[in-house]
Amino acid sequence: MTTETVHVIGGGLAGSEAAWQAANAGAQVVLHEMRPTRGTEAHQTDRFAELVCSNSFRADDWEYNAVGLLHAEMRRLDSLIMRCADACQTPAGGALAVDREGFADAVTAALASHPNIRIDRGEIVGFPSDWRHVIVATGPLTSPALAEAILSLTGESVLSFFDAIAPIVHFETIDMGVAWRQSRYDKEGPGGDAAAYINCPLSRDEYEAFIDALLAGEKTTFKEWEKVPYFDGCLPLEVMAERGRDTPRYGPMKPVGLTNPHKPGEKAYAVVQLRQDNALGTLWNIVGFQTKLKHGAQTEIFRTIPGLEKAVFARLGGLHRNTFLNSPRVLDGTLRLKADPRLRFAGQITGVEGYVESAAMGLLAGRMAAAESQGRSLTPPPASTAHGALVAHITGGHLQDGDARSFQPMNINYGLLPPMDPPRASETGRKFARNERGRARKRLMSVRALADLDLWLQAPEVQ
Repeated sequence: MTTETVHVIGGGLAGSEAAWQAANAGAQVVLHEMRPTRGTEAHQTDRFAELVCSNSFRADDWEYNAVGLLHAEMRRLDSLIMRCADACQTPAGGALAVDREGFADAVTAALASHPNIRIDRGEIVGFPSDWRHVIVATGPLTSPALAEAILSLTGESVLSFFDAIAPIVHFETIDMGVAWRQSRYDKEGPGGDAAAYINCPLSRDEYEAFIDALLAGEKTTFKEWEKVPYFDGCLPLEVMAERGRDTPRYGPMKPVGLTNPHKPGEKAYAVVQLRQDNALGTLWNIVGFQTKLKHGAQTEIFRTIPGLEKAVFARLGGLHRNTFLNSPRVLDGTLRLKADPRLRFAGQITGVEGYVESAAMGLLAGRMAAAESQGRSLTPPPASTAHGALVAHITGGHLQDGDARSFQPMNINYGLLPPMDPPRASETGRKFARNERGRARKRLMSVRALADLDLWLQAPEVQ
């Protein structure tokens, strides 16, 4: 079979997955990554699939959680990202979290050793005319030169939003005489650990004083970006507090499902949770504490949290600007740029939000580009699957009136999949409670998604 080279630009999660899938499908792949020749605002290394924000891939429950369903689909599709995540997991309750350094090392080693992949280190500023199959997976930190090249082809503007990073603490500096280990509701995660989080309790007075300090703390400002919105998935903690003093307490600082063994008769008013960040358990990130506080303010304010009075930070929080395409307007149903079908886009730049969502779009882009390089065509999985639902979202299939102006980044969720209803009482003789009916609906949709994905995998054009 004759095959033409597939060029993948960007070595993040989407680009790494795209290169892996295309190479496994028999294509010759050149994976272009500009680091370390040119750095970014957020990356610290030259490794592929470096995680610059959280180390969590979120919930791993395929039956009742849409992210877990996406995990399951990716595993069936031989995802490199999921393979390495499973191999490098750290305790995280019901979530799948990874040792970020071990994970990046594993992805990098797999790509470097693949016989069909050649790695090219250097910045790409345009698209040579002899490149016939290109996947652009440069993410939200696309270099200005390449962004200009993309804009010149689309004639569109690029939407922007702020993305924030949470701080990481050295475990040995956490006071475990105050803090304790427990997952919320003692829920076991993929590794079977029901005590995956470190919890720091706050009384009402401590919480109010913390919120006061958070609101008053000196923050990073970007005057030229003042009208750029925040994406809710990475909303800075102080922005939550600005929306309402109790907002953090109903979000990342909620105290439910936890019992302090140091004071079993006393209920915390709020709780700060830390999640293991590396396999050794020496580093822990503060869950939901994305912030734009200046570094000095962060150390001062976060050390007022009981248990973190002597915390030493391996990394402090930060803020950077992200970009994504108006994908429903500029991309077709197979992620190709309408103005130049040689180019496919994958990952966060397309308007999916989240690690696994980005990798999933890289997975499909890699498979579709490989098929085209071999003279075949490959359509995405049906919209009843998590993968197909994401493609439909970013290419406009979800817009009933075709109006792309309302397009915003999106995590995978059951609302993107065609609905299903569990049997009615008249059919079963049993009446579901409202919460039971909701769970039953999710499971039905998950079972359907995996069955439909299996049928798609059996189609001749996918083989």
